[in-house]
Parts: sequence; structure tokens; C-alpha cells
Amino acid sequence: MPNYQAYVVEEIQEKRFVGDLKTLTTEDLPSGEVLVRVRYSSLNYKDALSASGNRGVTRAYPHTPGIDAAGEVVESRSATFAVGEEVIVTGYDLGMNTAGGFGQFIRVPANWCVRKPGTLSLREAMILGTAGFTAALCVEKLILNGLKSDQGEVVVSGASGGVGSIAVALLAHLGFQVVASTGKPNHSDWFQQLGASEVLSREVLSQEDSKPLQKPRWAGAVDTVGGVTLSNLIKTLAYGGSVAACGMVQSAGFESSVFPFILRGVNLLGVDSVELPQSSKQAVWDKLGKQWKLECLESLCTEIGFDALGESLQKLLQGQSQGRILLNTENR
Repeated sequence: MPNYQAYVVEEIQEKRFVGDLKTLTTEDLPSGEVLVRVRYSSLNYKDALSASGNRGVTRAYPHTPGIDAAGEVVESRSATFAVGEEVIVTGYDLGMNTAGGFGQFIRVPANWCVRKPGTLSLREAMILGTAGFTAALCVEKLILNGLKSDQGEVVVSGASGGVGSIAVALLAHLGFQVVASTGKPNHSDWFQQLGASEVLSREVLSQEDSKPLQKPRWAGAVDTVGGVTLSNLIKTLAYGGSVAACGMVQSAGFESSVFPFILRGVNLLGVDSVELPQSSKQAVWDKLGKQWKLECLESLCTEIGFDALGESLQKLLQGQSQGRILLNTENR
């Protein structure tokens, strides 16, 4: 079986975790129907948690993080995927307790894989990754719940992050008037390149306010941070508006009264990108490769190799990154 390179996190002392590049063999990988040669992965907040020893994400170490992977099938015991086929793997247990995309090979169940749309390159698929997929799910839910481009402003919280930045770009691509809420308002030129019509300091949406309702403003919202921000978004939705909630960087909890729901008929939409069935994932990826394909992907992306992975994960954990970080597994 071939040797390959992987970024392996080990607990060298109690509660002290260190990641380093190791040489492994595919025999070290778990069982599964499909062996994939990983060409690209991408960095997500969950990867940073796993690499720092967060037992809520990863139970056992040594471990290779990476909840995203794109590459070609090199071995298959599945009738669904043939050798040589290019696939995307995101979600499920990849990179959590199953060796993930920060290695040059993964072995996974066939139902974790989706076919890469022919209109996307492997590189483009991983610039999107779980973040882009989640952003697309948020936008899709908002539209399915009645959001139209002529109804007013749509705000995206945590807009400098992976999900937020792609949500801004995707909403703008679809003709919505997008407001980017961010802790990095000095990057307004970048947000405008993505299509934002306004950049809002995150403090505006994160101020404590005991009133059950505030002046309505937003036709819709994508919230990636939770906490007080989510509470304020619910209070400031226009009549019939919706917020798609997919993150908890600020807090896993939030407070609200029933007033926004019964007086303005607003909707709180939960978004999960991990356990969706394969067919649903495939449909969203196909959409991202066709009518929702973004032309600005490269402006969202910083490419790194294994040598910069540890530092990049630390920056991500500390909230110091912007956009998407793409891991090229050929670059050591």
C-alpha cells in the first residue's frame, strides 16, 4: 500500500496538542468502500477545534483533521463510484473522528461522497468546501421561505468568515441587496468586491437590548455567529422575514420572546450541513456548479501548503483569518 503525507495532531502531554507532517500508509486508514486521493482540502473552524484538542469534536488522538476533501477515486468497492471519478467529501464524521482531508488519502463510506460537478474544478470545489455548501443551504432556505430580491436588505453576520463571505457573494450574485456585518470593517473594499452594498460594524448587531422588538430593517439574514447577534436579528426582521442560523462563534445560546414570531410572522430557520442525505448534498453542489456558480472564488481564497497549516489553524481559531483558506496537499 502506498505511503502518503498527512498532518497528524498528537497529545504530547496532558492537554497539550501538537500537529506535524507525518508519513503514513493507506493501511492506517479506516474501513470504507472508497479510497480517495485528496488533491485539495480547506480550513474550517471545526478543524481548528480538532487540531487544538477539543474533545467535543475529536475524541481520540493521534488524529488527522480536515472536514473537507476533494480528489479522485483510486479504489472503489461501490457500484456508485468508479476509479478515476472526481468526488467531493464533506460533513458526516470526516475529520472529526475519521481521518480527514489534511492527508493525501482518505477512505470513507460511499454515501459520504458526491460527484464533483463538471463545471467546478477540484480547486473551486474546495474554495467553497463546507463553508460554501453551508452558505448555499442558508440562501436556499431563505428563498424557499419566500425571500425575493426586491423585498429589501439581506444582512450577513460574521461576513469575513468562510460561510459569511460566500453568503455575501452568493446573495449578491442572485441580485439581493447585501449588508455585510463584520468585525473587520476596514476591509470594506474587499466586501464591495464580493458584492456587499454596505459594511456594518458587528457592534451594531451585538449590543444587548432588552426590548422584545426593534425597528424592522432586514428582509432576511444569514447568521453565522449566534448569541446576542441572532437575538437582535430576530428583533429587526421585517414582517415575514427569515433568518437562517448556522453558527455559534459568539455563543451557542440566544434569548428571544415570542413577539417577533407572533406580531411580525418572522421565521428562524436552522441549517445543518453535516448529516444531509447524499442526494440532497448532490443537488446543492450541482447548483453551486451551475446557476449559482461564483466568478469571484479566487478573491475569497488564500492557498497554503502543509508547511503553513499549523499557523493558519491558529489564526482561524483566534478569529484572525479572512475568507477561505485552501490546502493544496501537493504543496509541503
